Amino acid sequence: MPPVKRLTAGLLALIASSCAPDVDTLIVGGTIYDGSGNPPYVADLAISGDTIFALGNLDTLSAATTVDAHGLAVSPGFINMLSWSVESLLEDGRGQSDILQGVTLEVFGEGWSMGPLNEDMRKQLLADQGDIRFEVTWTTLGEYLQHLEDRGVSPNVASFIGAGTVRIHEVGYDDRPATPEEIQGMKALVAAAMEEGALGVGSSLIYSPDFFATTEELIEISKVASSYGGMYISHLRSEGNGLLQAVEELLTIAREANIAAEIYHLKAAGRDNWKKLDQVISKVQQAQKEGLAITADIYTYTTAGATGLDAAMPPWVQAGGDRMWAQRLRSIAIRFKLQEQMSTPTDEWESLLLAAGSPSNVILTGFKSDSLKYLTGKTLAEVAEMWDITPEMAAIELVLRDGSRVEAVYFIMSEENVRKKVALPWVAFNSDASAQAPEGNFLKSNPHPRAYGNFARLLGKYVRDEKIVSLQEAIRRLTSFPADNLMLRKRGRLEVGRFADVVIFDPATISDHATYLEPHQYSTGVSYVWVNGSMVLKKGHHTGATPGRFVKGPGWSGWQN
Repeated sequence: MPPVKRLTAGLLALIASSCAPDVDTLIVGGTIYDGSGNPPYVADLAISGDTIFALGNLDTLSAATTVDAHGLAVSPGFINMLSWSVESLLEDGRGQSDILQGVTLEVFGEGWSMGPLNEDMRKQLLADQGDIRFEVTWTTLGEYLQHLEDRGVSPNVASFIGAGTVRIHEVGYDDRPATPEEIQGMKALVAAAMEEGALGVGSSLIYSPDFFATTEELIEISKVASSYGGMYISHLRSEGNGLLQAVEELLTIAREANIAAEIYHLKAAGRDNWKKLDQVISKVQQAQKEGLAITADIYTYTTAGATGLDAAMPPWVQAGGDRMWAQRLRSIAIRFKLQEQMSTPTDEWESLLLAAGSPSNVILTGFKSDSLKYLTGKTLAEVAEMWDITPEMAAIELVLRDGSRVEAVYFIMSEENVRKKVALPWVAFNSDASAQAPEGNFLKSNPHPRAYGNFARLLGKYVRDEKIVSLQEAIRRLTSFPADNLMLRKRGRLEVGRFADVVIFDPATISDHATYLEPHQYSTGVSYVWVNGSMVLKKGHHTGATPGRFVKGPGWSGWQN
């Protein structure tokens, strides 16, 4: 019997390469919504590495993984324009409540960003931690975002630099204008963050210490972001009684800084202010006609905003930071002064308690102290009755006992107005919440249901059921529209050569299930999600993959995001 001939290493490699699949993933027969807003079409989509390799009839391609998408929508991954997953992704990098809705990019930075930090800010960040505990190993915003990528997260991450953060860094929590020297320091911090990859400047002017910033200060730091191609994005100084003036301030900043500007979670808060939304829309559209790049984003829940009890108190009592806030709240004289101000309508500061109309419309959702967690889900009115004190005094007492702002949901919005906003072509979408999971530390507090349902609610309730906008238009505003506004390279569309952030979902069944009383419920209808070409959701279940990246803005010199 002749000896068996040995195959050379080169021949083995040749045979192996000839058997290797052409691409990593082949999605066949899906209805392609490419993110442009154009009508959908049926085609196959191929992914190779982290990139979309081909679109069309791809019968001749072989793939390591083939997914049948017949009858399903295939779209770019969704962009969450306002995410608070800065801590939740440190706890659980899977980001499941958003991944299960098709979100592939979390955008942070509403007033506060996770850098730059000085030593006092680092200590405060450690001291303020509640159920989620983590080490602070970074100093700059870019270092934090890179830290997330290095640890492993499923969604991509990006951030604005917080106007409040740079103010704390240079000014502290003082209720005063910044000096010229302090403004120069803030501008230098913004420039450094933009070069690291920040998207622009984000402010949250209802809250201390952002409230203390003048319009001129905001213009100056926004000019720096503008020079790098960044955006100014803002929680307006008022969403209620002073809404129209607050919009004018944003437009002034956009004009003076020559910068694109976006309104965070556009709303008219409080029944008396609901009619102002039409005027806001007119103001924005007139500014657009004048050449200003003005946009907005919203969440899709009709009745409530989620924040803290700090939004029920005037900013002066919070000046100087949490320690000074608590010290003032211990004063009997200040308590009675606060009670009067908290119950008196005013245009000088924004009270969400008054906007809600009643303490029965304020639900307590999160506490730092274990001893108070039994109050989770109760209204401020119920706690006031339990303790036999006024609702204002109950809010003061809760903040003091918990040593935190106490998370709360305020019922302040109109269903009719939400429909109007969904219909606007210049509005993107956000959860204004963290990406969570119904397990572990996340179960120790109740988030707003938008944490689990914001994007599914858009596609189910407002697109499929109420037909406010077409599916292709909704997908455009979840994908290419925010990607273009943020000047993100190779994101937001299903095109050859772009990063493979891809979602498969069923338009006929996609639905939200979270409620205010039972918020920890996943949405359904999304079956597959890829982030940078890696499958993170398979048949509705998370794969455990964490391929998310730090997505950098236009100021980054490498610009290879």
